[in-house]
Amino acid sequence: MDSFFIITSLLKIIGILFVVILPMVSYAVYAERRVSALIQDRLGPNRVGPAGLFQPIADMFKLLLKEDFTPRSANTFYYWLAPCLAVMPALISIAVVPFGSTLFGVPMVIADVNVGILFVFAIASLGVYGIVLAGWSSNNKYALLGGLRSSAQMVSYEISMGMSTIPVLLLAGNVSLNTIINQQAWGGWNVVNLTVAFFIFMVAAFAETNRLPFDLPEAESELIAGYHTEYSAMKFSLFFIAEYANMVTSSALMATLFFGGWDVPFTAHDNIGPYSGWLSLLSIGIFLAKILFFLFLFMWVRWTLPRFRYDQLMSLGWKFMLPLALVYIVLIAAVMLGLSAAGIGQGWMYTAILGSLNVALIIVLFAILDRGRIISPAYGRMHPREIERLRRLDRRPRVAAEV
Repeated sequence: MDSFFIITSLLKIIGILFVVILPMVSYAVYAERRVSALIQDRLGPNRVGPAGLFQPIADMFKLLLKEDFTPRSANTFYYWLAPCLAVMPALISIAVVPFGSTLFGVPMVIADVNVGILFVFAIASLGVYGIVLAGWSSNNKYALLGGLRSSAQMVSYEISMGMSTIPVLLLAGNVSLNTIINQQAWGGWNVVNLTVAFFIFMVAAFAETNRLPFDLPEAESELIAGYHTEYSAMKFSLFFIAEYANMVTSSALMATLFFGGWDVPFTAHDNIGPYSGWLSLLSIGIFLAKILFFLFLFMWVRWTLPRFRYDQLMSLGWKFMLPLALVYIVLIAAVMLGLSAAGIGQGWMYTAILGSLNVALIIVLFAILDRGRIISPAYGRMHPREIERLRRLDRRPRVAAEV
């Protein structure tokens, strides 16, 4: 039994890491270039291979053959260590995320630990050390500012991200990711039950992965390239691998916590058995489709929204996201206690009540957001009359300029 467990674990590690994650990361770069070209009405990569599909392979050889230098004034040990510290947590975190049902008696998760979500947060939080060390060890002021920004951003948004999962754990009654998936199979997807929690988690995921509109640690218009300004060749590419691997992990977590994970809708055999090979493969395909959807969302937002100012980023994290997460936890806990006292168990009525509550909250929140009362526009410390004048200008209908 022990040898069977070791062999299957090694096969899952090799399969997930070298067959799924690394190719997905490589072609996520290609996909982002194609998506950005589509949004900006360009062609994108189309020279290397059919439709440019071999472009990631060409980029890999280019980075391998590119000159690899170390700045003379850098702290060499930490300068070389930083890319490894950035990429390792991104690849380790995916180990506890279930990516399918049981296939031939083998659970489709590398490490089925009982504290899955806590393990993910513990490991993912280590990734910021690589970015901070990269900025400090380069002995470059722009890189140092990027590293400091990343650490402040991580502290600001990881608290909100962790708190947004508490309502999920309240519903599931467990911190195991498989238990959370099974709870959604019978009680409905948490994106309906806990819409506000999903909104908080998604915004925090964008901030944690340093993606637009939260890419202040890089901010090429301000910091040249931020924390990896002094990096080149494969060390530079490791930071990109870490970023896209973090995107895959965040997408997998959003799919698991709020969109039912690998659960196949309208069937119970994938949860309780008897397990069939085709149904298990279908569950893996469904989970990968959800990950691809969220990866597209990351790309879509990057090429649609402008970057926040740094004070806006901090204000959003501390003055809006954190209080909203705290109030939402208390509200959901009170509603769950009331439903339990009324004898209403998880089912269609339970989901309808929680869903209606979340719809009402979303309407109120976005009505306030749209009026600029919580996240104010980039007016700074202006006189109130000047702010009101600019708001009136913002509300005027715009006419496209003729070319």
